[in-house]
Amino acid sequence: MRIFKNKAFNGWANDINMSDEGIWTAAEEIAAGKYEASLGQKVYKKRVAIGNTGKSGSTRTIVAFNVGNHVFFMYGFAKGKRTNITPKEKKALQKMAGIYLGYSDKELNIAVKQKMLFEVANNG
Repeated sequence: MRIFKNKAFNGWANDINMSDEGIWTAAEEIAAGKYEASLGQKVYKKRVAIGNTGKSGSTRTIVAFNVGNHVFFMYGFAKGKRTNITPKEKKALQKMAGIYLGYSDKELNIAVKQKMLFEVANNG
């Protein structure tokens, strides 16, 4: 399993000091079926802790995942800033998930090289 952040998510995660270790842990939990909500069409909501805040005071992320495939972190927001995504955002994220989950390894490598996707290293 490879884990990726899209360009927008990567910028947001860097701004709030979200660690790649936290992202990796969240991806492993998603692969194990541990997530807060299924939004349909292989899109999930997952909490990711920031620093020592724990998951209850954490951020919310929207990811694409299909069993046996890779995990793509597509969108994130702070719990205190908003409670959920809009139906229009949900539809757009489902469409984006379909694109990402359809990428071949060659296409993923090109997207990383072009800095459209950022691969999360497993430092564990």
